[in-house]
Amino acid sequence: MPYRLSEEQEMFRQAVRRFAIEKVAPRAVEMDKNDCFPRDLYDDIARMGLPALFYPAEYGGSDANLLTCCLASEELCRVSASVGAFLGSIHALFSSCFKLSASEEQKKKYLPDVTSGKKICAFALTEPDAGSDIASMRSRAVMDGEGYVLQGVKNFNSGIDFADMTLVYAKTDPHAGIKGISAFIVEKGTSGFSFRVTGQMLGFRGIHHCESVFEDCRVPRENLIGKEGEGFQTVLKVLDEGRILAGASGVGTAQGALDYAVRYAKERVQFGKPIAEFQAISHILADMATMTEAARHLVYRAATIVGEHTKESMKLATMAKYFATDVAMRVTSRAVDILGGYGYSEEYPVARMMRDAKGLQIYEGTNQIQRNAVARVLLS
Repeated sequence: MPYRLSEEQEMFRQAVRRFAIEKVAPRAVEMDKNDCFPRDLYDDIARMGLPALFYPAEYGGSDANLLTCCLASEELCRVSASVGAFLGSIHALFSSCFKLSASEEQKKKYLPDVTSGKKICAFALTEPDAGSDIASMRSRAVMDGEGYVLQGVKNFNSGIDFADMTLVYAKTDPHAGIKGISAFIVEKGTSGFSFRVTGQMLGFRGIHHCESVFEDCRVPRENLIGKEGEGFQTVLKVLDEGRILAGASGVGTAQGALDYAVRYAKERVQFGKPIAEFQAISHILADMATMTEAARHLVYRAATIVGEHTKESMKLATMAKYFATDVAMRVTSRAVDILGGYGYSEEYPVARMMRDAKGLQIYEGTNQIQRNAVARVLLS
């Protein structure tokens, strides 16, 4: 299936690239060093209309297709994977779950503020003992009068300390496995809901990964998103979009490292000439460019057919996630090689890019789990 970008998409890509260079890149070192996401930067992102890409027009969104959303994540990740990956993963999951399951009243209540950037959303699914094996989730939601009481602990919840509302998953029927999982909106400040930042991560600095605790946390009945027991079924329907966006983040991270390595190789002089003129270096750069372009094409193709919801579209989405993020790890590592000792220094961005690339291999489902999913399709 063709996926040539339209003229409008090319213009959009260039606009996001300028925004990333002018607004995001100057803050990337600050975010990484201080492990803090500046709220004014998110306000700039919202004014650029990037969160709106993921939401329907009737709630203030742009209703962009997934390929356009991938372009935004890719361009942002060229300068900061923390910004690009956070934008893509959080809004893709939140918006898709709302579009599939939320009532009209819930959409009107929550989506306009998220779309405009006035409020920020988060997603709480993973638990200490339920990572890839979501069916082993222990968090409970018990009906009590006119609402539900949530009990449980979540971890690796990106940006919950930053968020105004969180989409939380808990079992309403503990005996039904994944068919007993339901989704709830828990707003910031709700009694019984607390969180703590679990320490600085290797990469993705600026986006805190938190442990969330729900202890007699009471939410009203109207905060149930969809029907009881349908929460994880909805997640399964939208995971492909998150995987493809993770792949786009990998492409952007790889491209950013390649761009920097090329500039450095042209400028760095050893033995009387730029190191780019040595075949050993030029061949590494050629391989980096080839891997990045191959990953880009796989991500773009997966994005164009994701709406088919077939085994083929699921397979390509999963391939795109693990291939592109593995490419990001290889390309950033080779960028460090080209810079030598400078590449190993935090004074140069390729070290940060390599740390972020490792995170991309893990989030949205580890790349080992993704390979399992592809193998199941091939062998079914």
